Amino acid sequence: MAKTKTAFFCQNCGAQYPKWVGQCSSCKQWNTIVEEIVQKEEKKSWKSDNSPSKRTSRPLKLSEITNEKEIRLDAKDLEFNRVLGGGIVPGSLILLGGEPGIGKSTLLLQIALKLQYKTLYVSGEESQKQIKMRAERIHPNSETCFILTETKTQNIFQHISSVEPDLVVIDSIQTLHTDYIESAAGSISQIRECTAELIKFAKETNTPVILVGHITKDGTIAGPKILEHMVDTVLQFEGDRNYVYRILRSLKNRFGSTAELGIYEMQGSGLREVNNPSEVLISKNEEDLSGTAIAATVEGMRPLLIEIQALVSTAVYGTPQRSATGFNAKRLNMLLAVLEKRAGFKLAAKDVFLNITGGISVDDPAIDLAVLAAILSSNADIPIEKGVCFAAEIGLAGEVRPVQRVDRRILEAEKLGFNRIFVSKSNKIGLKNTGIQVQLVSKIEDVISNLFG
Repeated sequence: MAKTKTAFFCQNCGAQYPKWVGQCSSCKQWNTIVEEIVQKEEKKSWKSDNSPSKRTSRPLKLSEITNEKEIRLDAKDLEFNRVLGGGIVPGSLILLGGEPGIGKSTLLLQIALKLQYKTLYVSGEESQKQIKMRAERIHPNSETCFILTETKTQNIFQHISSVEPDLVVIDSIQTLHTDYIESAAGSISQIRECTAELIKFAKETNTPVILVGHITKDGTIAGPKILEHMVDTVLQFEGDRNYVYRILRSLKNRFGSTAELGIYEMQGSGLREVNNPSEVLISKNEEDLSGTAIAATVEGMRPLLIEIQALVSTAVYGTPQRSATGFNAKRLNMLLAVLEKRAGFKLAAKDVFLNITGGISVDDPAIDLAVLAAILSSNADIPIEKGVCFAAEIGLAGEVRPVQRVDRRILEAEKLGFNRIFVSKSNKIGLKNTGIQVQLVSKIEDVISNLFG
């Protein structure tokens, strides 16, 4: 019998200590150090027969390494493929995080049912009958998806050896446990060890693995921070419960861009891909309303047109309120200070509320000009004429600064029927003879005179 010993781990960041301390020296959090039993014994391979790995490695010169394009697995989901960078890379480990009930299990089960490859869906949270009920609602006919309810990694690998799937889905990593660690499932040691076993399996067999991860109340993935460093891709599935739209973001991706965005619509039959999000993010109001402006933004390589609403009213209390939904509140305060200092608008004694419709959050600085236009429109109670959109950043001196990929923004606005777009005079525009009027401006005063006279 191997000797057992205890160790102390931080539940927030996973740092290890020889004894208990009140504050973690790594993440500076208090009362997060807990004691866990660690079993020190020789670890076997992920394979049940402990056979040696078939993959051997030797040093190669850079000229000897072939740069053939990696063949990716088509997930049969355009939004999922876009966020991953073109599909699922064989042998990769993907971590999907999100709030409870947001649709993580529905998304992965939907992908597993649509795939033409043999897929093993392992659930440690639901029974096979519960998964069957959801599968009948999403995609009733699938002959390539196998459902397994198991939490012990050694048993999971035995079933993997018999099924030999092309893709493995684990729901969720916090429910798994291994015999090599004696601590409870969901602890720092168990999450780290189970993930290490799955990584070894994925790399040795070239089989992709998708993990579902729970999140904490702060919105970060539960478990040690090293979990995000171990995997190849970290995806975040987010959305507002009051809206039907869900957003899939890439926080880390070794095989693609981290700026891509996927949008889904939650329906009774599962998640529907939204191929043209600009049409659903812009409300179809027939009447002209003040305080509304359209911004042309870009997420990765995908242009989007979003609607920004602002409300400016007299402050009822002594201190004016500043509230922003889907937009950085500190940047809103900065833009209001620029308006007051550079353009002469007295907004210090007024409440300002800002909202990006559709329940999405945008951090693209190119929507600054649209935010100012919406605020000025609400303040003067004058609606912005239809067919006008904005794509420019605002500097502290009140200048209108250029933004990247302005040609994509202009083409997207033209495709949706807009007839005028405000951009910076410093932008280099390569488009010729477009059907939309490009209004070049250099200062806030130029925008105000063009919009409100």
